[in-house]
Amino acid sequence: MSGTNSPEAVKKLLENMQSDLRALSLECKKKFPPVKEAAESGIIKVKTIAARSTEILTALKENSSEVVQPFLMGCGTKEPKITQLCLAAIQRLMSHEVVSETAAGNIINMLWQLMENSLEELKLLQTVLVLLTTNTVVHDEALSKAIVLCFRLHFTKDNITNNTAAATVRQVVTVVFERMVAEDERHKDVVEQPVLVQGNSNRRSVSTLKPCAKDAYMLFQDLCQLVNADAPYWLVGMTEMTRTFGLELLESVLNDFPQVFLQVTECEIFLSLLVKFLDADKPQWLRAVAVESIHRLCVQPQLLRSFCQSYDMKQHSTKVFRDIVNALGSFIQSLFLVPTAGTASTATNQAGNNNSGGPASAPTNSGMLGMGGAVTVLPAFEYRGTWIPILTITVQGSAKATYLEMLDKVEPPTIPEGYAMSVAFHCLLDLVRGITAMIEGELGQAETESQTTPETASSPALSSEQQDFQSVSDQMDKETVSRAVWEEMVNACWCGLLAALSLLLDASTDEAATENILKAELTMAALCGRLGLVTSRDAFITAICKGSLPPHYALTVLNTTTAATLSSKSYSIQGQNVQMISPSSESHQQVVAVGQPLAVQPQGTVMLTSKNIQCMRTLLNLAHCHGAVLGTSWQLVLATLQHLVWILGLKPGSGGALKPGRAVEGPSTVLTTAVMTDLPVISNILSRLFESSQYLDDVSLHHLINALCSLSLEAMDMAYGNNKEPSLFAVAKLLETGLVNMHRIEILWRPLTGHLLEVCQHPNSRMREWGAEALTSLIKAGLTFNHDPPLSQNQRLQLLLLNPLKELSSIIHPDIRLKQLECVLQILQSQGDSLGPGWPLVLGVMGAIRNDQGESLIRTAFQCLQLVVTDFLPTMPCTCLQIVVDVAGSFGLHNQELNISLTSIGLLWNISDYFFQRGEIIEKELNREEAAQQKQAEEKGVVLNRPFHPAPPFDCLWLCLYAKLGELCVDPRPAVRKSAGQTLFSTIGAHGTLLQHSTWHTVIWKVLFHLLDRVREASTTADKEKIESGGGNILIHHSRDTAEKQWAETWVLTLAGVARIFNTRRYLLQPLGDFPKAWDVLLDHIQSAALSKNNEVSLAALKSFQEILQIVSPMRDSDKPETPPAVNVPVPVLIGPISTPGLSRPFMRTDSIGERLARYPGSEPAIVTDEIEDLNLWWAAWNTWYRIGSESTQPPLTCDKLTFIPSQPFLTALIQIFPALYQHIKTGFSMDDLQKLGIILHSAVSVPISSDASPFILPSYTEAVLTSLQEAVLTALDVLQKAICIGPENMQIMYPAIFDQLLAFVEFSCKPPQYGQLETKHIANAKYNQIQLFAPAEWVALNYVPFAERSLEVVVDLYQKTACHKAVVNEKVLQNVIKTLRIPLSLKYACPSETTWKLAVSSLLKVLSIGLPVARQHASSGKFDSMWPELANTFEDFLFAKSIPPDNLSIQEFQRNESIDVEVVQLISTEILPYANFIPKDFVGQIMTMLNKGSIHSQSSSFTEAEIDIRMREEFSKMCFETLLQFSFSNKVTTPQEGYISRMALSVLLKRSQDVLHRYIEDERLSGKCPLPRQQVTEIIFVLKAVSTLIDSLKKTQPENVDGNTWAQVIALYPTLVECITCSSPEICSALKEALVPFKDFMHPPASKVQNGES
Repeated sequence: MSGTNSPEAVKKLLENMQSDLRALSLECKKKFPPVKEAAESGIIKVKTIAARSTEILTALKENSSEVVQPFLMGCGTKEPKITQLCLAAIQRLMSHEVVSETAAGNIINMLWQLMENSLEELKLLQTVLVLLTTNTVVHDEALSKAIVLCFRLHFTKDNITNNTAAATVRQVVTVVFERMVAEDERHKDVVEQPVLVQGNSNRRSVSTLKPCAKDAYMLFQDLCQLVNADAPYWLVGMTEMTRTFGLELLESVLNDFPQVFLQVTECEIFLSLLVKFLDADKPQWLRAVAVESIHRLCVQPQLLRSFCQSYDMKQHSTKVFRDIVNALGSFIQSLFLVPTAGTASTATNQAGNNNSGGPASAPTNSGMLGMGGAVTVLPAFEYRGTWIPILTITVQGSAKATYLEMLDKVEPPTIPEGYAMSVAFHCLLDLVRGITAMIEGELGQAETESQTTPETASSPALSSEQQDFQSVSDQMDKETVSRAVWEEMVNACWCGLLAALSLLLDASTDEAATENILKAELTMAALCGRLGLVTSRDAFITAICKGSLPPHYALTVLNTTTAATLSSKSYSIQGQNVQMISPSSESHQQVVAVGQPLAVQPQGTVMLTSKNIQCMRTLLNLAHCHGAVLGTSWQLVLATLQHLVWILGLKPGSGGALKPGRAVEGPSTVLTTAVMTDLPVISNILSRLFESSQYLDDVSLHHLINALCSLSLEAMDMAYGNNKEPSLFAVAKLLETGLVNMHRIEILWRPLTGHLLEVCQHPNSRMREWGAEALTSLIKAGLTFNHDPPLSQNQRLQLLLLNPLKELSSIIHPDIRLKQLECVLQILQSQGDSLGPGWPLVLGVMGAIRNDQGESLIRTAFQCLQLVVTDFLPTMPCTCLQIVVDVAGSFGLHNQELNISLTSIGLLWNISDYFFQRGEIIEKELNREEAAQQKQAEEKGVVLNRPFHPAPPFDCLWLCLYAKLGELCVDPRPAVRKSAGQTLFSTIGAHGTLLQHSTWHTVIWKVLFHLLDRVREASTTADKEKIESGGGNILIHHSRDTAEKQWAETWVLTLAGVARIFNTRRYLLQPLGDFPKAWDVLLDHIQSAALSKNNEVSLAALKSFQEILQIVSPMRDSDKPETPPAVNVPVPVLIGPISTPGLSRPFMRTDSIGERLARYPGSEPAIVTDEIEDLNLWWAAWNTWYRIGSESTQPPLTCDKLTFIPSQPFLTALIQIFPALYQHIKTGFSMDDLQKLGIILHSAVSVPISSDASPFILPSYTEAVLTSLQEAVLTALDVLQKAICIGPENMQIMYPAIFDQLLAFVEFSCKPPQYGQLETKHIANAKYNQIQLFAPAEWVALNYVPFAERSLEVVVDLYQKTACHKAVVNEKVLQNVIKTLRIPLSLKYACPSETTWKLAVSSLLKVLSIGLPVARQHASSGKFDSMWPELANTFEDFLFAKSIPPDNLSIQEFQRNESIDVEVVQLISTEILPYANFIPKDFVGQIMTMLNKGSIHSQSSSFTEAEIDIRMREEFSKMCFETLLQFSFSNKVTTPQEGYISRMALSVLLKRSQDVLHRYIEDERLSGKCPLPRQQVTEIIFVLKAVSTLIDSLKKTQPENVDGNTWAQVIALYPTLVECITCSSPEICSALKEALVPFKDFMHPPASKVQNGES
């Protein structure tokens, strides 16, 4: 305006005005004088103003009414030239703003008249425009009149005027609103008191408005009225009006002055009108224009926001924003529904009834368009046969109003098909884009503001405290207000949007359109999610999900979780029904995949179209980018993805990523190449989606995990009861999610693994296999992940990670356990060194494998254990070592695989070795740990409880190891028992020295004796059934073919092991308090083993007995103190040193006594020796020995094939123990004990042997060899007699008992002992030939002759030494010896062995040579009285034996035997008869009678004639005669009695000779030529020989000793002999000759008679 204010301009204006007035005056001079006058007065007026005023323009304005008047009058002339001139002048005034309000009113009235007269129409419009644009003086009615004027001109017939008027109207409307804006600017700092307005009457009070605002309000209101075909309130004088023009004006106002409507609410009516124009009953062009108008609004989110705030959020106001959106929805839907009267879609449902469903979709097959790509398809929407093309309308985000621009056209244009739809479609898209962008932007701003510090936002005028408080609260309020608006906007629009978008999505046949729709749905879903509007979020997501799946796909989660608002599938929009149309089945999309639906019972196949895949990608995109706001709707998203993945046949691979794979069953998935190339991309996006879960916050992550878990539960439910391929989507994705969230694994570990553990228990193998795969992968990843702080410092986390591994142990499925164990193996290989407190868990997993769980499981678990034992013992806490022992032990007990059991025993050995090598370290650590636990326990007030408690912890570790091995020693399998036994005893032997002294007590009682008890129990109850084979084709040796025999081996091993420990560790055990008790228990075990009815066990028991008595002392420590044996007795030990095949491992042992003592600082034993000092112990041993001996050798009561009879080696070993044992107990060894010993020795020797065994034990019958047993028995007696020999006097009384024992054995030579009732065969008859190898054993009596003979030699020997001993004399030993010898002597040739009687004779002679002098010595005491008759009988029985020599006896042999008889007679002549005066008379008499008999009767009747001269025992007879005579005529005759006996004997002899001869002569004479019987001849010959012998004897005798009578009797024989000469037998003749020859000595000349001593 400055240009019009300058002095030059003002001057110019004045000049122009004056010239205008002059021109007017000139023009009107003629026709219109009043005008002329007025013009001239006007000139004067102007000049006056110019002259007087300093402010000329102001003065002009004040006087403008007068100044303008001439021109107005000029216009009134209606003369065109004048009118034009006046209008131009008026315009000039206006342009200089020198028109007052009144003047302006006058001008307008004048213009109106011109208009009514249709004059200068264009000029009029120009004037109005200038008037209104240059200043603001026109208000109210003047203004309305001016506007009506323009409208009226718009409806003239002239086109140019029409168009110009239209333009003017548009400009004027704009001006009105611009004025109002300017007015507001001017008044904005003035705060007015708002006046309360009563709401919603049709006429609103405008009195509160300022002038310009009031004008704008009135104008807008009337425009709305006019558009709605109602009468205007303000624009009085309107004659006609078109709706389109009205709409266009309204739209331009709304577009250009949105901010005005923040204060002005009149547009509510306008907007409602606009919505109505979309109704189906309105003409197409009107609907199109209305849609364009709405589009203009939709691209302005701030405007929409204003609507929402101003109307939707006010209480009684129309919901304008919501209605706009819903109207669009209805509009789009109406375009698809072909209008036929009465269909549900077009019928107006005023009741707002939501229940009417949409019409059922009728599937019509309109063919696949463009399947082969040959046809190019227009982008279009197609729905139920209605095809609507999509036109390209505008650039997105701007509204180009094609038809609004044509409103000046009189005829409505034709609208192309699809135009309205396309605009509406863009409306939706722009609406969504605008709202979401705006809200997201503000949200983002709000979030950043809330993060910035409050001070920066505050004004500096307030104090800081107030500032803080105010800014924060302002911000909160602002945020709350904003959030309310955002939520309202979303809540208002989402239903309509969703309805429309869903329908369009279903109808879309164009990929780009589909993409846009999906993008809109996605952004809405994300926005709802951000604002926390769950229902609407889920609804949008559901829509995308449904679009991803084939039509009518039965997915419950989509049909149930959608909010109730969607349940009826229709929304009510202003009383109209908008159907939520479910996807139609007619698909115009390219089918890209055919697959199986994921269902329990899949029916047929389903098809996926490219649109489904497009939706799927959107879904993936949503989840990927907006996962944080999905919350519970993860469930929907994941369920849908799971089904799609299933239909596409994607299967999980390692790490949980899905890879294209073939379906396992059913019709295989068919995929087109198009989708095949897509699959890797989809798979990749899927993986990335879960990878991006690492960026979610904790809460969102939990939503994701929960959704996956519940999805997985559904999949599990479906997989129950069948072994079809299950859906592994959820499990695979749980794995992926876990793997990428390792950095915060703690927050999701429990729900994640808890669920996977459930999966692992599923009956469907594929399902649980994946569960285990996922779980183990997570555990391994968790352990290898680089946590912060590292696991080594975060034990809690480590245990948390390992815990599920332990939980798997409660699952029975072997495949799961295998996975678990493989995982353990991998963990060991990668993390073994750093498991730390996780060891108990890991070991627990190995130990949890049960026996029934299959070989492969046990093998894998065992592999893990082997790895632990070989590599990781040093790295684990020592407190875990006990668990290792337990686990290793438990594998030993598994009976699936023998090798594993045996190897595990080897592991136990390795473990023990490890304990031994690192003993000190382990001990320290365990003690530390123990102290800590003790402290804890005390604080809690509980007792510390662990096995073997009082022992120190390191010892407890050993004890646990021993106990485990002990359990294995009684395993049902022999090989395991053997190996465990060897290991146990080797370990105790090798490492036992590490134990504390007191711990040995536990070892003995809790480990060793406990084991012995169990083994004894098992052995005695073991089955005797024969085991045919050892599994497979292994043959079992007959010594192990019953369980009983196999247990026997174990018993042997165990007993030997315990005995060895007792022996080698005696120095440790003896100081323990209850060693005697332990000794007794051990002896008891030895006894029960020795008495077991098993040769192997019993023999071994004795070996152990020998060992503990140190009879066979194993070479132990070099420093063993040498103790000389008390008696140097050579003990024949036939049992080699006991050695158990131990494990071949060199033991380095330093066990010097000093060290041993140093180990037990508390209890110093006085002197460490290996001897058993305590006599009681030896006596206990003796009692045990006695019990074993007496019970084992006691004959059985009944006899059958199964009678158990102890073996020879057993008996031998038993007897061999005695000598050593005796050395220790001899001081107290009494007669009673000797008696007991005797019984055992006797019984032992009496035991027969089995004919099976006899060839190996027995010498052939002819060899005179003793069995080992017999040797041992004699040795035992030998030891005894030697001990007695050097022992004190009181021991001598034992001699007789020893003699008795030996003599009993001597009797065996003729009378083998009987063993109970057992029937024994003589060895010669025993059948032990090969054929009857398996015949029941027969029992064979041994050849006792050598033994008896040896015993006899011992007797003689002993007697020679002891004959004079008091006890020997008193106990009549000699008599007993004689009595015993009498047996073989009387049998003579009937003895089983010829040697026997010969030995008996020689022995008798030896004994008598010593014994007779003793007997004579004690003659007076009468101690030998009873011996003499015994001796006489013995001589008698031997010399005149009843048995006859065998036929095959050679002559030499007979002669040798005769010489023995002669020896006996010689003994009588030298040792007995000379001492007749010391000998009882009866005895001498008996001897004489016997000699007498010998001299006559000794002939044998069995010899042939040829031998007769030899076999007559002449030598013997002679000896008898000689002895008889010698004794008869000996000068030693002391008593007449004796001489008388001899003489009597002689006379009897001679008398008998006489008789025999007489009888012979008589018989000879009678017999004539017949020879006499052989017997008689022999007798005669013998008598003749006796006579000659007698005469010889008499000659040799001292003459004074021969009685005269005797001679007379001899000589009296002579005549008889002479008489025999006539005999015919030559033998008799020669004998006769010999008998007669000696008589020559009697041929003396007769002497003179001497009487009484005188000649």
